[in-house]
Amino acid sequence: MFPENPEFPLIHTRRYEVRAFRMAADRLMLRGVVVDEKPAGLYLKGDEQPLWLHHMIVDLEIVYPTFLIEKASATFHEHPHLECTHITDHYKNLEGMSIARGFNAKVKVLFAGARGCTHITALLSAMAPVAIQAGWSMRVAASGSEEGNTVEEGNFEEQRRRQFASTINTCHMWDENGALAAKVKDGNFVEVPLSVKKRLTELGRSEEEWLNLK
Repeated sequence: MFPENPEFPLIHTRRYEVRAFRMAADRLMLRGVVVDEKPAGLYLKGDEQPLWLHHMIVDLEIVYPTFLIEKASATFHEHPHLECTHITDHYKNLEGMSIARGFNAKVKVLFAGARGCTHITALLSAMAPVAIQAGWSMRVAASGSEEGNTVEEGNFEEQRRRQFASTINTCHMWDENGALAAKVKDGNFVEVPLSVKKRLTELGRSEEEWLNLK
């Protein structure tokens, strides 16, 4: 992902990784990880292994298409102080919240500053947009499965409506007064994502394959 390192000594690496898993047609799981790593030998001379100062995991079970968090847990594997783990149960307060619109503002109210762990708060901010991206994948996965043939059209339309509602005003492309939003409101297709279009071309396949998905 990164270009080649510049010609300066590396002194710190922070990693975020978020993965989404489809638990069922109406449920997904988000797992987020944050790691802070010091390069080998920086903190402990002669140590040949990188040193992890933070390694924390957040698991969220989310109802789809409402994007309500049903279960939440935070686990600390590496942390600098014994008392760091005292805050983990506080993240149960995520349960019942929507991870869609307004999530980051609510997270700041509940967990910013001394009310939480700054690293978990930053991780949650990275996880929220992944939930929305995973929502698109939930619809695509359903359309390609046997259950996609049994779900009522009205339910697919409800999923579609909620999906687009959670996307509006999230960036300049999805301005509520912009061209993309207008296409959705008029019931038209949004153009094929550029990465999908490129891959279809490489595979010698038609864009209709994508457009035919519900």
